[in-house]
Amino acid sequence: MSFFQKSIRSDEDLLASLRQGSEDAFTIIYKRYHKLLYVLAYKYLKSTYSSEDAVQQVFLKLWEARSLLMVNVNLRNYLYTMLKNHVLNEIRNNNSAVEKNYEIVQSVPEYEDELLIKIEEQDMMSHFYQAIDHLPEQKRQVCLYKLKGNLSNQEIADKMNISVPTVKTHYAQAIKILRAHFERLFLFLLYLWNSSY
Repeated sequence: MSFFQKSIRSDEDLLASLRQGSEDAFTIIYKRYHKLLYVLAYKYLKSTYSSEDAVQQVFLKLWEARSLLMVNVNLRNYLYTMLKNHVLNEIRNNNSAVEKNYEIVQSVPEYEDELLIKIEEQDMMSHFYQAIDHLPEQKRQVCLYKLKGNLSNQEIADKMNISVPTVKTHYAQAIKILRAHFERLFLFLLYLWNSSY
């Protein structure tokens, strides 16, 4: 399986494979959601050890219940709910835990969704730049100059000693490659495509 194929496996596909006992699917899910769950756990537990333990318990339960999972379940919400329940139990059982932490977790404030979005955006951009690194050299350079360096087509052409039309061609082809392999990034890539001309 190629880098791109691994990158675009949907949660639904991963859940279907996990139900069949796929360790590869479990590993991808773990890598995809570990950081998100850890950050959320730490917001309330304020302990590196307790937060990491909470995340490990969530993934252990996920693996143990793999054959019982519904294919159409929202994986992120499912993991978040398991984590929330674990954190609530930790707070109830911890005599030193302050009451407001218990109330915060119960209420699930709106900024929680904002945090989820920010972390997912960061992960998405990380995957995006990893994909750029796998492009052919000139296409990779053009993308990095344009997206990270914010250079114009003329500036890129001067730096790479190629023509402006060649810069546009490399960039257009690169975006087409990335768009084909990143369905979740389609709107973002479409924005980049439109703003490049």
